[in-house]
Amino acid sequence: MEEMGKFGKLVLVINGPNMNMLGKRPTDIYGTETYDDLKTMIESFALKNGIDVEFYQSNSEGGIIDRIQLLNYNGLIINPGAYTHYSYAIRDALEIAKMPKVEVHLTNILARESFREKSVTASACDGVISGFGTFGYILALEYIKERLDRGSKND
Repeated sequence: MEEMGKFGKLVLVINGPNMNMLGKRPTDIYGTETYDDLKTMIESFALKNGIDVEFYQSNSEGGIIDRIQLLNYNGLIINPGAYTHYSYAIRDALEIAKMPKVEVHLTNILARESFREKSVTASACDGVISGFGTFGYILALEYIKERLDRGSKND
């Protein structure tokens, strides 16, 4: 894989259905930050830590799968949204991507409706961060940075 960006570590951040509506969704559940606020926060942290980030948001399952399959990144953060609970197709695409991967959810999916308690995509990721709001993306970036740094020291 050809490394991209000025830092040579590209992390793809995928957000699924309705994430583009942050700030308009029920604020008691999802908070008041907008999708642009989320992207700005992630970009700022990434820049300070020598990571390039690329964002992809889609309300379409096929679009998310197509983007995962490009495999032109070094790490992946994904919030599959509602697809978390039933998209075996996204899970299979994630399984193909052999790099550090973290599933992130703004809310604690285990404390919500019973249908949200199961993640079919989680088993194809290194771990899941759930319930810490937008800060979960920072935790995921820290994990991926550590994994990438550790890997480059072993080269």
